[in-house]
Amino acid sequence: MKRRDLIKSLGVAAGTIALSSVAEASIAAPIKNKALKIAHITDVHIRPEHNAVARFKKCLEMIKKDKVDLILNGGDSIYAADYDNITKDRVEQQWACWNESVQVVKGIPMHHVLGNHDMWWQGKDDELGGKAGVLKMLQMEHNYYSFDKNGWHFIMLDSNHPTNPGMLDDQQWNWFVQDVQKNSQDKSTLIMSHYPLLSCTGIVDNKPDFRGPFKVSGSYNHLDIMKFIEVFNKNKNIKLCLSGHIHLLDKVWYNDVAYLCNGATSGFWWEPGDDGKSAYKQTVPGYSLLNLYADGSFEHEYIKYEAV
Repeated sequence: MKRRDLIKSLGVAAGTIALSSVAEASIAAPIKNKALKIAHITDVHIRPEHNAVARFKKCLEMIKKDKVDLILNGGDSIYAADYDNITKDRVEQQWACWNESVQVVKGIPMHHVLGNHDMWWQGKDDELGGKAGVLKMLQMEHNYYSFDKNGWHFIMLDSNHPTNPGMLDDQQWNWFVQDVQKNSQDKSTLIMSHYPLLSCTGIVDNKPDFRGPFKVSGSYNHLDIMKFIEVFNKNKNIKLCLSGHIHLLDKVWYNDVAYLCNGATSGFWWEPGDDGKSAYKQTVPGYSLLNLYADGSFEHEYIKYEAV
């Protein structure tokens, strides 16, 4: 082959490669349709001390600027009503702090689940007593429920079993299975509970047996997690499970389901924590932003709203 023919051949090949590259570059990845932008707050533990109200309002102001479609509140909204020495005045004081704070995001839909510290068990005969009192203060019709929004199905669970915290009672379990069977076939599904369904935080937040392995209680993983996994394996549209309770931040991915245990909005219960500010074991106060897409995928980011 003559030198001129060789150069001509190479030029054609180079041009073909260049055109191929341009053609491939012009085929952009398909743009996913965003269904919802949500904020997940949990373990607010609001109380008058430690400037908690002003700090929580700062968090909510940031969420408001994020222009979310709805807010999911993962429980332990108030500091504590469940201790033996808690009076009605103290319960009312804490809920007053909550009501004042959430005025910042008035107009943004907020959905709640019950945390273990929200119930005033001492007020058995009072309107603020037990779970009924929490439902009253949060304007909830039921302690577990589901709803639909923009093609996604949301299931809100009550992990506060009367004798075994960290699992569902039989009535709620039967409702849950029926709800999943009815609604998750054609909708991507998000589940929220206060206690984690599945989390690795129990490994670092619990004490190991001196010979191992780690013993993880129902406070760290739902005691009925294997039942949940069985349901999830039969219903592939269940995409995401949100929780709190531990005040630590982790992500577990198991059998195509994401389990996000998010950090506490209050950090170390608003008190000076491990860092001398308000972190609990390196997890600083924050909230999670999630983008949910029409195809069932999602993105998430933990927002640290206080200076670190």
